[in-house]
Amino acid sequence: MGEQERMVEAVLFASTEPVTVRDLETRMPHGCDAAEALVRLRKRYEGRGVRVVKVDDAWAIRTAPDLGYLMQKETVETRKLSRAAIETLAIIAYHQPVTRAEIEEIRGVSVSRGTIDQLLEMEWIRFGRRKMTPGRPVTFVVTSEFLDHFGLENARDLPGLKELRAAGLLENRPPPGAFSLGEREEDDEEEATSGQSELFED
Repeated sequence: MGEQERMVEAVLFASTEPVTVRDLETRMPHGCDAAEALVRLRKRYEGRGVRVVKVDDAWAIRTAPDLGYLMQKETVETRKLSRAAIETLAIIAYHQPVTRAEIEEIRGVSVSRGTIDQLLEMEWIRFGRRKMTPGRPVTFVVTSEFLDHFGLENARDLPGLKELRAAGLLENRPPPGAFSLGEREEDDEEEATSGQSELFED
């Protein structure tokens, strides 16, 4: 088992993306127990500078959260998400699988094609199954890349309302439908310049 731990450690260390147990077992000699090796390896890394973490149904080696400040100089921020993109992403994360129409109903304002495209390009959301309703609209769900970026094992680990308010990330906003005129005009203008979305066509 010690040798199997070394094999799993080597694969996780060399991989830039989380690796599933199935992928590990296809690389390891026949008869190896990758799942058991992962459990032992995860325990071995407890309290160290890096740790073995589960991301959705895959595994990865990541920096310990309390040491993240050491990497700040290495971090490059390429672009900031707009308020519309942040709200859209949050709705998808908390309500997935969710259709575009449902996102617009919750936000109280139309969602532009550019907002959805940006989140798709970042690979933080992906298409889910089509909903069994008239028109068979596609749904959106968050990806493993999204979970990995925010250090979450799965979507159930997202913070609740109390945590969001305590962190100052939840402001008192008017209920859906009570948007300001300026906000409605801004999103509508972006939608008009982008044209009709083709994301929901077969």
